[in-house]
Amino acid sequence: MRTARRAQIIEAAIDTIAAEGLARASFARIARTAGLSSTGLISYHFAGKQELMDEVVRLVAAEFAAFVEERRDAEAGPAAELRAFIAANVEFASKHRTRLLAALDVARAERKPAFQVDLPGLAGLLRAGQRHGEFRFFDVDVMAIAVQSVLDGVLNRLAADQDADLGAYTEELATLFELATCG
Repeated sequence: MRTARRAQIIEAAIDTIAAEGLARASFARIARTAGLSSTGLISYHFAGKQELMDEVVRLVAAEFAAFVEERRDAEAGPAAELRAFIAANVEFASKHRTRLLAALDVARAERKPAFQVDLPGLAGLLRAGQRHGEFRFFDVDVMAIAVQSVLDGVLNRLAADQDADLGAYTEELATLFELATCG
């Protein structure tokens, strides 16, 4: 029951932040969204608003990472994995806008990144592609940072324009990095 109640509160916080913004996401509004009789139930499960907000970001980031990894792991070969990685990043943003925007709102307020690309893992994928002859020679650290920067740009676009057609981004970004890595 304790775990279920915490999850209910976190979901209500996500919905409240997405609907009203972080600044207006008080315990009273979150309790109302969760259907709780009192803000004391939130205080019972979380030491304060900061802990609750940290859990919002942690949960969405974990969902994001699992979503991307599942799609990447389904592919064979570095080039296909890179394409799947890029597509999954955009797909998650498209399918889970509310959750993503809530987590981004919290992370931005705290001046922390919400979603960090695993740069060593991405660099490893790029190195594997070079070893297998699928990718040309390039500085893998620079390319990994370029991929992260472009994907951060997609998230920033989503935050600025919730009506952005993120589906249109997928093919362009996948093609961009295919051309950049396979030249």
